[in-house]
Amino acid sequence: MKKKFNYITIILSLFLVQPSIKGENLYIYKETMNNSENMIVKKDNKAFSTKQLGSFISKGKTVFRLFAPNAKSVKLYLFDAPENDAISKQSMKKAEDGVWEIIVNKDLSNKYYAYKVAHSDDVSFAELPLCVDPYAKAVTSFSDFNNPRKSIVYNQSYNWDNDQWIQRDWRDLIIYEMHIKDMTAHPSSEASGHGAYKSLIENNKGGINYIKNLGVNTVELLPAQEYGNVEIPYEDSLKGKFNTWNPYERNHWGYMTAAFFAPSSFYSENWKEMERHQWMGRDGRQVNEFKDMVKAFHKEGIAVMMDVVYNHLSEYEIGNLKEIDKEYYFRLDNNGQCIAVSGCGNDLKTEAPMMRRLIIDSIIYWMKEYHVDGFRFDLGKMIDWETLEEIIREARKINPNVVFVAEPWGGGYDPQGFSLREWGSWNDQIRNGIKGENPNNGLGWIFGNWYGNNSIERLKSYINGTTKEFEHGLFQKVEHSVNYLESHDGYTLGDFIRIGTKSIGINDKITDVDANAKLTPEELKLNKLAALFLFTSQGITMIHSGQEFARSKVIPTDNDISDKEKGQLDHNSYNKDNSANYINYNHAEINTDLLNYYKGLIELRKANKEFRHANSEQIKFLDGFQNEFAIGFSVKMYDNEFIVIMNADQNLADKFILPEGKWEVLVNGESAGTTVIATVSGGIEIPAVSGFVLKKK
Repeated sequence: MKKKFNYITIILSLFLVQPSIKGENLYIYKETMNNSENMIVKKDNKAFSTKQLGSFISKGKTVFRLFAPNAKSVKLYLFDAPENDAISKQSMKKAEDGVWEIIVNKDLSNKYYAYKVAHSDDVSFAELPLCVDPYAKAVTSFSDFNNPRKSIVYNQSYNWDNDQWIQRDWRDLIIYEMHIKDMTAHPSSEASGHGAYKSLIENNKGGINYIKNLGVNTVELLPAQEYGNVEIPYEDSLKGKFNTWNPYERNHWGYMTAAFFAPSSFYSENWKEMERHQWMGRDGRQVNEFKDMVKAFHKEGIAVMMDVVYNHLSEYEIGNLKEIDKEYYFRLDNNGQCIAVSGCGNDLKTEAPMMRRLIIDSIIYWMKEYHVDGFRFDLGKMIDWETLEEIIREARKINPNVVFVAEPWGGGYDPQGFSLREWGSWNDQIRNGIKGENPNNGLGWIFGNWYGNNSIERLKSYINGTTKEFEHGLFQKVEHSVNYLESHDGYTLGDFIRIGTKSIGINDKITDVDANAKLTPEELKLNKLAALFLFTSQGITMIHSGQEFARSKVIPTDNDISDKEKGQLDHNSYNKDNSANYINYNHAEINTDLLNYYKGLIELRKANKEFRHANSEQIKFLDGFQNEFAIGFSVKMYDNEFIVIMNADQNLADKFILPEGKWEVLVNGESAGTTVIATVSGGIEIPAVSGFVLKKK
């Protein structure tokens, strides 16, 4: 995740210790800064409920339940349309376990509702905001920065046609990280819509057809739970915050979750551009459209993962958990203000028993109701260990192969801790070691450079899954290592290479977007070498959408937005619902050579377990190379033996003496796949910035 406070977040992370649990109700937050320590200890309300929460129909009656243990009084408001005044206002009754309840003696399916929560006896309900139900199954949202929302009493059935979860060994996953709208919003997709759920799975040039033809077996959706789409006005203030960072006034990526059980209503509207001051998802069709999307991917054998945000709440919400029970649901400082290690204004108190239950209930709900196959947790380190342990324990009771991956940041970097708890994590080591940490002065191995403490020995560790048996290893099992070189965060791999080779400067203005997209021979070789290393390493493989054709994110100039970086390459496009983020399939055709290379490597990895299931004893590293940036290994399983040799020297070819016998070339510097390109024996020359995969005949 990268948002407007990304650098502040990283700095703060250096000073924060993971929250710990003492018993069930004690939360300790320790902050060390400027050689001083503040210990903040808070007792959670002991109330805990196992009752079904939210709204639901029972025997022709409609039940409403809300957990708000510190509230003084709560009222239910009913509406016949989201824009209309309430047709009914009814007081709710508080139970001993902190749950407020009311039962209406009629079926209120498809009606809209909200709560008003009072925290003192002398408050006027007329002055209180309407609050969305935290357990709402569907939500209609007003497209404004305060994100007014109303919950929908959703009670529709769905025909899954015998659809089931796709259950795979984690080592077999090839993940495609993608944004729902971006896949079909560009005209080159030839979609009938503009990035909606429906257009993603229709028969067009982009979307599911493109993903299927690429060959990946899993998609990871950027956040698609209902979220805050709109940010506060540019160069204006709200509650002491002055927007100097986001002239687009949008949160396009979705890392501002507002309703943890409801699919995003925005992707059901099919708007070319965000239409301000409109009610989105008012008919609840987003629920079935999300299910249609999952079912369509499953029909093609493609699993669906969700990127989920349980560490903080949508920042500018008025009428959500903060107004329902701020003391219970949020981590607060001594002054009662929300702690914001996330950099997003309000960090959730995941260790509070009912906040923990909300997270777990949400995960189970998406598994059962939407057949979701796995989850990637944004800033996972901000969630307490007890909650993380219970999440995976309860989820595996439903689907033993459910995938859990963490972004192991938030108060430190700790993939080891996640691996000990059977979670996968994004492997930043392989990312930084292979491509580098930054394209200006932190280039990695593919550029003929050792970034940080990287070396040939570190590369051997990455090929083996970066496990604990190697120095600086992170993971207990190879399947806990999510190997990646590009994600939604930062520069794309293609742009990283463009800057790293000095084809373009960070501050250069690009006037011809198509010419910029076309790879030079040098850039093409670097992209191919990086991909070859990635797809022949043990662990989970992840690529970001467009990585396969060296996607370039150029900030568009054809608008009146006051953005000083227009025309430059974008490294943090979270706020742009425009061509900077949309997948341009014309550029895929421009770089068909690289696209086919990725297709071939995906085919090779899927066809040969040697690149997915080998252990360190079956992988033997080869000697005899002439330069420090050349590496090779053999991997032997069953009756097959492969050799992978790679040379990252920028100028010099290397020679390698092959073991006895004849070897079939499946991958070279030009093409990749399972078709034999040539047969060689004796020795082989490895050109600069190139590699081979050979199979013993």
